[in-house]
Amino acid sequence: MSDVLAPPRSSRPAVRAATRASLGFGPALVTAVAYVDPGNVAINFSAGSGYGYTLLWVVIAAGASAGVIQYLSAKLGACTGRSLTQSVGEALGRPGRLAYWAQAELVAAATDVAEVVGGALALHLLFDLPLWMGAVATAVASSFLLRLRTARGGNAFAVAVTAALALIAVGFVGCMIAAGPSVSGMASGLRPLLPDGQALLLASGVFGATVMPHAVYVHSALSRDSARALGGSPVDLDGTAGRVRETLSATRSGVVVAMLVAGTVNASLLIMAAALPRGGSQELEEIHGTVGALLGAVPALALAMALLVSGLASTAVGTHAGDIAMSDLLHRRVPAWVRRLVALAPAVLLLAVGVNTTRLLVLSQVGLSVGIPFALVPLIVFTSRRSLMGSAVNHRATTVAAAAVAAAAIAINGVLLAQLVG
Repeated sequence: MSDVLAPPRSSRPAVRAATRASLGFGPALVTAVAYVDPGNVAINFSAGSGYGYTLLWVVIAAGASAGVIQYLSAKLGACTGRSLTQSVGEALGRPGRLAYWAQAELVAAATDVAEVVGGALALHLLFDLPLWMGAVATAVASSFLLRLRTARGGNAFAVAVTAALALIAVGFVGCMIAAGPSVSGMASGLRPLLPDGQALLLASGVFGATVMPHAVYVHSALSRDSARALGGSPVDLDGTAGRVRETLSATRSGVVVAMLVAGTVNASLLIMAAALPRGGSQELEEIHGTVGALLGAVPALALAMALLVSGLASTAVGTHAGDIAMSDLLHRRVPAWVRRLVALAPAVLLLAVGVNTTRLLVLSQVGLSVGIPFALVPLIVFTSRRSLMGSAVNHRATTVAAAAVAAAAIAINGVLLAQLVG
């Protein structure tokens, strides 16, 4: 994945502009798939089914927060030539690296479970496969996508993932339009409100499904690798203001476009669920049946297919996050197929014993939210250091905004932990 959308270097201005654009758009679009994975589908559907449009403001706020964080992540990798986990590893001793690696692997495992379960559920909806069998099929199919990166290079992989992102967006947004949502209802959902404790749990899951630690790790690494493919990071090479401005501009553009696509998909999921009759089940199987009964076979098919594609495509991000953490923190690697087996085992076990799929997907996103501070705090610290970032150092307003996101994440996790203990 190190050559993600990285064309050959050239002195011609037009080609040079294209290479700079690839630095921002390539990593951002690949990472954006992580924001529309089956965990996002489950948590946003649950929020819309349970509370109508009430939690729409949470989806929008989480998307904006994720944009700030992903910009810092991409900037760190592109401008310094170091990923977040690499920077953390250089700053910590061996015990600290081991502890940080352990939590990063747990985060990657949580998202892998969500992706496998989501794919299994989609295959169950499409072909009535048993869930455990669908989990195996999902893991096998996703391995071919990972194989594409190894056999054909980062460019082919990035094109495939971007195409998958487009299919996911068309499928989910199309279903939302077919549901005929209420404009006044959507407007009412922009008012900040948490009706009860269950809404807080869902809001935490929405935040964890949007501001995701493994996406932060991956984006910084992809931007680092793309910068190296284009000739090295500007801060490490010469620190010239022109190169830094070009890099930051390309990074911002890529993040804005990618997060707009991902944010639109996530909002459409909640809006679609809210537009369906209230008081029914919040389970994805039941929602799929309701969509088929009320909207027709085509929207129901589009919903299941988009869920399947999201599971297959997003698995690459979770697997790569674990690989990055091990490589940067422990300086070791394991084959991708080993990681797929490790992710497959708990998913198959949980599905075989009959654990509710929607509940499992929602709880996986809550688990992701617990890992947010471990990614956000060091990211803010590193990008605020002029000695590391040079002229690409955070503006004070950027640091304040990112710190507010981190504080909100920590506060949500604290309240959620207290609620679960109570």
